[in-house]
Amino acid sequence: MKMKFANVALAAAALMCGATGIHAQTDYPNKPVKILVGYVPGGGPDMVARALGQKLSEILGQPFVVDNRPGAGGSSVTAQVARMAPDGYNLLLGETGQLVIAPYIYKNLAYDTLKDLTPVALVTTEPLLLVASPKAPFKKLDELMREARANPGKHNYGSSGVGTIHHISMEAFKADAGLDIAHVPYKGSGQSVPGILAGDVPLLITSFAAAGAHIRAGSLNLLAVTSPGRLPGFPAVPTIGETVKGYDFASEMGVLGPPGMPPAVLNKLAAATKQAAESPDYIAKFKETATAITYKSPADYTENLRANLKKYERAVKAARIAAE
Repeated sequence: MKMKFANVALAAAALMCGATGIHAQTDYPNKPVKILVGYVPGGGPDMVARALGQKLSEILGQPFVVDNRPGAGGSSVTAQVARMAPDGYNLLLGETGQLVIAPYIYKNLAYDTLKDLTPVALVTTEPLLLVASPKAPFKKLDELMREARANPGKHNYGSSGVGTIHHISMEAFKADAGLDIAHVPYKGSGQSVPGILAGDVPLLITSFAAAGAHIRAGSLNLLAVTSPGRLPGFPAVPTIGETVKGYDFASEMGVLGPPGMPPAVLNKLAAATKQAAESPDYIAKFKETATAITYKSPADYTENLRANLKKYERAVKAARIAAE
């Protein structure tokens, strides 16, 4: 009889533990959540993180606080998140550079994107822009290509730095199109855009956030965009992919967590991010930067990262960037 009561007590305890565990997962979040960003306040990743954090706070009822930890092109904070507890209270707002380019330009990277992180959701996609000075001898993409082929090595282009998506995407275009255009690296868009405006380089690949106002003012000519679709508001401007088959580069940002996140927490976060992506007020915040809201589920975002890792491995080799 004692044994029988003992077994019943053990079973009841097990049920209580199980119920407590389930409750602990499904009432997530029950305290503030951090969104870690590997870049300074005011930049693109920071702006996306703050807009998303505000919306997730409304949906899930807890503060989502942005924590900026700049350093090593975002790879430092990525390594930190990879070692944190997988409870959903520390998330990463990751972008293309730290997730799919860094593995090929840093020899001793402290994380493996697919093994050491849990993809939660892809949230935004932003095309890159190929722009030219009004003083350049080309006003359109086909004119640039003819001029570059007729005068190999004569022209140069600026980017936001060696190993950035701007540099790598332009080198991929050059390789695919057979163009000889020298690279002039700057230290960020804060230097590269003033460089082309001053006439230091005739050509630049950059973001709409950095160059959009100058394009509208007529101080820069928009030659092409790097993503598959034409840019809203500029229907006459071609994509590079219309000339170079299969060409597709864009800056993507997504939410990731540490490895081993509980499915209930992961799914709740993903569902809330999807709900945010469908909210008109959230979408409106990105219209001025030509950023598209492109939600992908955890499974789809994982496959997206896998495909991009392969693509950027080829692109980094084409750019002949030596791993540091």
